[in-house]
Amino acid sequence: MQITGAQMVIEALIAEGVDTVFGYPGGAIMNVYDEIYKQDGFVHILNRHEQASVHAAEGYSKASGKVGVAMITSGPGFTNAVTGLADAYMDSIPLVVISGQVPMSLIGTDGFQEIDAVGISRPCTKHNYLVTDVNDLGRVLKEAFYIARTGRPGPVHVDIPKDVTAQMGEFNYDVALELETYKPHTKGNPRQIKKAMEAIANAKRPLFYLGGGIINANAAYEVRDFIHKTGIPAVETFMARGVLSHDDKLLIGMLGMHGSYAANMAISETDLVIGLGVRFDDRVTGKLSEFAKNADVIHVDIDPASISKLINADYPIVGDVKNVVVDMLEQVSKIDSAKYETWRDTINNFAQLHPLTFHEDSERIKPQWVVKRVGELLGDDANISTDVGQHQMWAAQFYPFSRPRQFVSSGGLGTMGFGFPAAIGVKAASPEKNKY
Repeated sequence: MQITGAQMVIEALIAEGVDTVFGYPGGAIMNVYDEIYKQDGFVHILNRHEQASVHAAEGYSKASGKVGVAMITSGPGFTNAVTGLADAYMDSIPLVVISGQVPMSLIGTDGFQEIDAVGISRPCTKHNYLVTDVNDLGRVLKEAFYIARTGRPGPVHVDIPKDVTAQMGEFNYDVALELETYKPHTKGNPRQIKKAMEAIANAKRPLFYLGGGIINANAAYEVRDFIHKTGIPAVETFMARGVLSHDDKLLIGMLGMHGSYAANMAISETDLVIGLGVRFDDRVTGKLSEFAKNADVIHVDIDPASISKLINADYPIVGDVKNVVVDMLEQVSKIDSAKYETWRDTINNFAQLHPLTFHEDSERIKPQWVVKRVGELLGDDANISTDVGQHQMWAAQFYPFSRPRQFVSSGGLGTMGFGFPAAIGVKAASPEKNKY
């Protein structure tokens, strides 16, 4: 079928099941926007800044688990979007960001609104493309969505020169994906899983260390099942809030520099860290040589580059967290939850000694009280999108999260200005929710 490059972009988005696109138009991407106006396969939300478009796409993705899509123009339009790309890259958020580029004949001439978008985006994207042949456009877009959502998720950037969007070409979206150098390993090694389960059964003070990779893998409910069947207490990272419900008796709380005393004492006293979808971020570990220094480490992650990157893994398991936990659940009968009763009592003593709280004042309303009270009033009905700073930490500490994807915030990059556009994306992802 012969259609223009701009029409190919629209057809590819519809074929991928995209229902919402965030963006801000400009000259280099105008041919695509002309086609957006003519179609009714998805909704386009017009933001007022390209960075906001990418943050909105992030909010959409974090709330829905789908690939977020943003569309921007060349030059300053793209450079405005770089912060959003970097934010998504740090938090492993699947995005496809499509940018317009100056015509092929002007690339490298310092033309009006020209920038080396591919060169700039390379360090902060999972992969990127400059499409120079209109006949490659369908294949490139299909690869972009596949790469964004598989393996360790992340943003993929597709840069399309203006003349390519105007050219006629053959569109075939049924092409087979042939990515010889990209084959994510999703199943954990059975022998490593067996060794890890034996280590859990033999441990006296094991501790689950839950990360945002659990939410990315849609594995929260399998992880809950695993934790409850083993009776092993758990700590969450900032990115994992909502994996366990706030009222779960096995949840100690958030750990790290903004975490609770009990959570940090537990990680210091444990003899076995069970890390699921974590990357041992510096906000959690502090001084690496002192982090869980008396413990062996089980590390489950789909990204082999994250295994033993900062903390040596005694039991490394490369694979999708959901698949690995499902396999672990088949061997959970080896574990006697009663043997951890003393360990659970020790942690409860830590929590009673120094609870995560604040001094209430009858004459002043404290922000922690506001966050807690809002949570009591809205609870599970609300999705929470925050900006970055002290209020963000209060939300993470005091809001009663009860489900995954309820908490949307900028983690690794800590991007101020994230909260409001992300909330637009969250709303687009879950229109049935009316409280934010």
